[in-house]
Amino acid sequence: MTGPGGRGGAAGGGSAGGGAAGGGAGGAGGVAEAFAGRYGGLPDGVWAAPGRVNLIGEHTDYNDGFCLPMALPRVTRVAARRRPDGLLRLHSAQAGGAGTELTAAGLAPGTVSGWARYPAGVVWALTEAGHTVGGADVYVDSTVPTGAGLSSSAALACAVAAAYDGLYGLDLPGPELARLAQRAEHVFGGVPCGIMDQMVSVCATDGAALHLDTRTLAHRPVPFDPAAHGLALLVLDTRVKHDLADGAYAALRAGCQRAAALLGLPALRDLPVAGLSAALAELPPELVPLVRHVVTEDARVAEAVAHLDAGELTALGPVLTAGHASLRDDYRVSCAETDLAVDTALAAGALGARMTGGGFGGCVIALVPEDGSAAVTAAVTAAFRTAGHAPPAVLPAVPSAGVRRVG
Repeated sequence: MTGPGGRGGAAGGGSAGGGAAGGGAGGAGGVAEAFAGRYGGLPDGVWAAPGRVNLIGEHTDYNDGFCLPMALPRVTRVAARRRPDGLLRLHSAQAGGAGTELTAAGLAPGTVSGWARYPAGVVWALTEAGHTVGGADVYVDSTVPTGAGLSSSAALACAVAAAYDGLYGLDLPGPELARLAQRAEHVFGGVPCGIMDQMVSVCATDGAALHLDTRTLAHRPVPFDPAAHGLALLVLDTRVKHDLADGAYAALRAGCQRAAALLGLPALRDLPVAGLSAALAELPPELVPLVRHVVTEDARVAEAVAHLDAGELTALGPVLTAGHASLRDDYRVSCAETDLAVDTALAAGALGARMTGGGFGGCVIALVPEDGSAAVTAAVTAAFRTAGHAPPAVLPAVPSAGVRRVG
């Protein structure tokens, strides 16, 4: 989606993700030590999965469309140890408290609430898929902000999926891990997210965005190195929190599915731009803006990929801005804070800017000249102060690797 993510991202809020400034235990060693302090003894391993930003291609993934996300340096780390007794013990450094203790064999959708439903959902999804898995001690620590549209829940689900893959010797391919993590979020977590967030969290590579066909899961890295072109990609966290499980995201997805059915299409991805005007004339008014966004957003993904393949990174700016206008005016998932961040960044010299993630708050990305990063950050911070909003957090946006074992 973004997800929704991605999610996207997306994925919804309520994971064990950290705050905007991080606050994790300090790498794989720190998480292993925290695990030992919690459970006694060392974990069998530590796995990490990143959050993400989506350069372009929002709300296209659940329409079988295309997107261009990239993984972030912010990660969720999971230290885990296999248990022989079938117990699943979960603890989050961010959630605190006594943790959660469950029976792996008794998991079912609707039986677990809060952040624990994501790791529990992964274990359930693995079992439902026919894999022989059991209990584990799991300690989670994350620097992916929750509710910011950076797919904290996908990072959590993917890190747990990778941990279980390692603990139980499953050796599953990346797209299969992503599918299982998506199912955990969708069925167990209650968010009908697309596959983008999980795919980039699993399959991303350093120094590249991921061009993803969400129907076939065909994907390839697209070189993206802003610094080499004198540019920077800023992620401005508006600190407006959202929960995609509240029904708004599900309503958008249902509207798109209804429109595709009325047009006799498998999904909106099958409607070409050339046929858009004629198709819109056949739809009820409330579905027109949804379809217009999805079809033109797929076209913007293709345009962005062409620019990056040609090394024309500055040309990406107007594509981002056009994407925001579509999300704001057609899809209507922006808000006052994200609009203010985009407008202010552009006025301060950004080449392009847009909200990223499922919407209803979260983050804005801005492509800026490297020597203009401070000015854009200062302008957006001042605009938020004047409007009475909490100051935004600025996160580094360096294309990073996907899920991996780190300890």
